[in-house]
Amino acid sequence: MSGKLIVFEGVEGCGKTTQMHLCSQWLRDLSVSFSLTCEPGGTELGTHLRQLLLENSEDKPISEITELLLYGADRAQHIEQELKPNLADGKYILCDRYTDSTIAYQGYGRGLSMSIINQLNYIATGGLESDLTIWLDIDVEVGLARKRDQATLDRIEQETIAFHRRVQQGYTELAATHPSRIFRVDGSLSKETVQQRIQEILNAHLLNS
Repeated sequence: MSGKLIVFEGVEGCGKTTQMHLCSQWLRDLSVSFSLTCEPGGTELGTHLRQLLLENSEDKPISEITELLLYGADRAQHIEQELKPNLADGKYILCDRYTDSTIAYQGYGRGLSMSIINQLNYIATGGLESDLTIWLDIDVEVGLARKRDQATLDRIEQETIAFHRRVQQGYTELAATHPSRIFRVDGSLSKETVQQRIQEILNAHLLNS
C-alpha cells in the first residue's frame, strides 16, 4: 500500500482534532498503518515555531510577512522530517492543516500576495500536495463559540470576525477550484455523522481505489 497524505482543514472550532482522532481509530481497526501530525508543530522545531505563531504578543506583534515565512519554515521542516519518510513507508498520514491553510489564512485572511504564497508553498513542499483534503465547513461564529467554551483563545483565534469570514471564503473558493482533491463535509452535524461521511469519502477515493 502506497502512502497517502490526508489533510483536515477548516476555520477555528470546525472539529478537525476530534475527527482526526476518530478517523485514526477507524484506520487502526482496519489495520491500516497511519501517522497523526499537524502544522504548525509537527516536528521539534515546529513546536517552537507554533508557540511563536500562536502566543499572544500585543506589545511586539508578529508582522504579516514574518508570520507567512514562519509557517513556510515549519512546513519545509515538517515535510522533510515527517511527511516524506512516512509516505515512503506506505503510511496514511492524517495531517491537521497544510498548504490550503496558508492560502486561506494568509492569502484571504491577511490579504497577502497569492503569488508570493504560492511560490513559498512550492518551495516548502517541493510540489507535494495532499492526496485528499477534508474541509469541515462550519459557520465561523459557531466555530469560535466552540473555542471560547474550550480554552483561552490564541493569537489567530482572537482575530476579528471579518478576518475569519475572509478565511472561510478562502476555503469556499479553494473547494470550488479543486473539487477532485477537496471534499466538503458539513461540520455542524453530529460528530458521529461527520465521521461517517469522512469514512465514506476515504473509502470511495483512497482505501478502495
